Amino acid sequence: MCDTCGCHSPSSPLVVEVNKSLLAANDKAAHENRHRIEAMGAVGLNLMSSPGSGKTTLLEKTIELLGDRLRIGVIEGDIETERDADRIRAKGVPVVQLTTGGACHLDAPLVSRGLDALEQQLEGGGLDLVVIENVGNLVCPATFALGEHQRVVLLSVPEGSDKPAKYPSAFLTSQIFLITKTDLLPYFDFNVAEASAEALNLNPALQVMSLSATSGDGMDAWFDFLTKNRNYSGHAQKVHKTTEA
Repeated sequence: MCDTCGCHSPSSPLVVEVNKSLLAANDKAAHENRHRIEAMGAVGLNLMSSPGSGKTTLLEKTIELLGDRLRIGVIEGDIETERDADRIRAKGVPVVQLTTGGACHLDAPLVSRGLDALEQQLEGGGLDLVVIENVGNLVCPATFALGEHQRVVLLSVPEGSDKPAKYPSAFLTSQIFLITKTDLLPYFDFNVAEASAEALNLNPALQVMSLSATSGDGMDAWFDFLTKNRNYSGHAQKVHKTTEA
């Protein structure tokens, strides 16, 4: 059980009010984070999944093949260690490791500190894409906005195709659903049509893609999504300015 996110069942009205206050403060910080990401010229993505779904491998392949077309910065979230940040750092892009020390998700104030560290690495330059790799967990991360423009939920073939129905919040709050490790389909009882249908039943607006970062199958659709959305931030800035005016 996480001590910070209130993922346990509240036992009293006081707990409910504390959780509401925490979420309100988080949402305020997330709004500020989003403006900071846009000030970099970037689109923010929040990658959510269970541990081992292939988030870091997907990022490595994305940087390898799109790094000359998109300026990418990464914020890595884990309970402990710098291992994922070390893997991304080896690809030559700005990266910050955030360790939660036990919490099962990132929150917006912690990501704000990550943006501070990321900006220091840019030396006045901008980015096209800020990717936040959340802590491996299909439950709690869905509750906390981080300042992202889009949420991406990953489900790998070894996990089983029934997960959208079992963990609906992550799919309800995301815009992109990636079925990963499709090179393993011959070895696992995973029904792509079932997983897609259950996710779309929860959230008909989801964009579903199936891919393998290992074999490269399906990666073109992911790359197309990223390159087309590089202008999302500029559009969002115009909307915010018009709304504020």
